[in-house]
Amino acid sequence: MRWSGEYLDSKGVERGRLEAEHLLAGALGVERLQLYLQFDRPLSPGELDRFRPLLKRRAKREPVQYILGRAAFRQLELKVDRRVLIPRPETEVLVDEVLAWARAAGREARSAVDLGTGTGAIALSLALEGPFGRIVATDASADALAVARENTVATGLQDRVELREGALFDALDANEMFDVVVSNPPYVTDAEMEALQPEVGAWEPVEALAGGPDGMTVLRAIVAGAGAHLKDGGLLALEIGAEQGRPVVGLVEAAGGYDDVRIRRDFTGRERIVLARRASRDTNG
Repeated sequence: MRWSGEYLDSKGVERGRLEAEHLLAGALGVERLQLYLQFDRPLSPGELDRFRPLLKRRAKREPVQYILGRAAFRQLELKVDRRVLIPRPETEVLVDEVLAWARAAGREARSAVDLGTGTGAIALSLALEGPFGRIVATDASADALAVARENTVATGLQDRVELREGALFDALDANEMFDVVVSNPPYVTDAEMEALQPEVGAWEPVEALAGGPDGMTVLRAIVAGAGAHLKDGGLLALEIGAEQGRPVVGLVEAAGGYDDVRIRRDFTGRERIVLARRASRDTNG
């Protein structure tokens, strides 16, 4: 383990020892804690043969989640590969905010649409943990939807999460309405794309990351279209880049029809979530 960690460090991998531990645990089919409980057990030649290729892949800066084929997200363990973005901790905060809103609102069997679902992490977490009777999850990528479908079946939530192919609202009927519109869209700026770590820029799908010159191309489209699909009092919940809070709030306010527009921070204190409530429509014209 010491040698493997130093080897990964020499290749520019952050926390090389920890990454090597995850890979070895995966190769052995055990929890990482078992490496310490059995620290003096020699590895068999067969175990070493399983481990070495994984270590070489990580040295080429392939993300450990792709190597192992899975990623943890809240209460889920999701299948991941190069067709989908690896779920991030800040997206767990986005789910927290949606769940808190749904529980405070008080009605059961709420509905939600998850735009750009990727692995299905958001939609599946809402179905598993929240009072949602109906969730539609959309993605423009057929490849990403294939991964989401595997995760939906594996979690047994296929009766509550409906997958649809299409870019953003194109996958919805014009008159479909939801209590929640939620999305973790592409929001990385062109300049940021050039500076991404190899684990991200060289391996994860560009279409799930790149948000245009200012990172807000997809965010603008979501804000522009969300009002037509949100019920009165419904929630718009968006993950954003760390510098995009005020600009996105400005977009929502300029679109009109929302109140209680606010920003939430992630676990590191960065502004990463924008929330807005759909105001009641004036039925008297």
